[in-house]
Amino acid sequence: MGNVTAQALAPVAHDLSLWALFLQADWVVKAVMLSLLLASVWVWAIVFEKMTSLRRVNRAANAFEDRFWSGGSLEELFNQEGEQPTNPMAAVFGAAMREWRRSTGRGMTSDLAVTGMKERVERAMSVAIQREMDRLERWMVFLATVGSAAPFIGLFGTVWGIMNSFSAIAGMQSTSLAVVAPGIAEALFATAIGLVAAIPATIAYNKLATDLGRFGGRLEAFSAEFGAILSRQSEAAAEPARPAPARQPVEG
Repeated sequence: MGNVTAQALAPVAHDLSLWALFLQADWVVKAVMLSLLLASVWVWAIVFEKMTSLRRVNRAANAFEDRFWSGGSLEELFNQEGEQPTNPMAAVFGAAMREWRRSTGRGMTSDLAVTGMKERVERAMSVAIQREMDRLERWMVFLATVGSAAPFIGLFGTVWGIMNSFSAIAGMQSTSLAVVAPGIAEALFATAIGLVAAIPATIAYNKLATDLGRFGGRLEAFSAEFGAILSRQSEAAAEPARPAPARQPVEG
């Protein structure tokens, strides 16, 4: 009889494993946890895709620059790479060449025509760079949002869970650790998941933003160099068409 009484009076053991904490949580806290877990999975998928894309476009840019600076014909390179570009640098090159072809096809016989051609080519390359960078920067806003908002979403779940725990404590009229600990642990679990989602998102965003900025600078540098090359060729093509200065009569 004594043993039975001791077992009956012993405190009930609570399962504090992660899965048990999730199952025992309030439905609002469960919704917060699930949303943060889904956001974390999405963050890792975005990070993997962005890192793979950046490695691929950098390798393609290296190969394209090798062909560009090899001394071959720009027309031949355009036919091979520019008409249907497969990487951002080739897209910038193709946009500039298409505009340059249209301008030279109409003929350039004045400094004003050459200047207009320069502006159109620069604008075409700028638009191409912006378009390619927008494509590469897709989902970066999501990483920044998760990195900044996930801790607060987890904190909301924690506050909600603690409120429910205090209500349950007041109903049982007991403040023993065995009664308080499970509810507090369930609530804090939401904050932990929020940090698990936010920390990788913040680190990945900073790293990817730096790499994307570096690649964008590389495209800008290429566009400046290629624009200078086309400008020199346009000026050389327009030079013979410029009229010679009139000879002044010599006074006797």
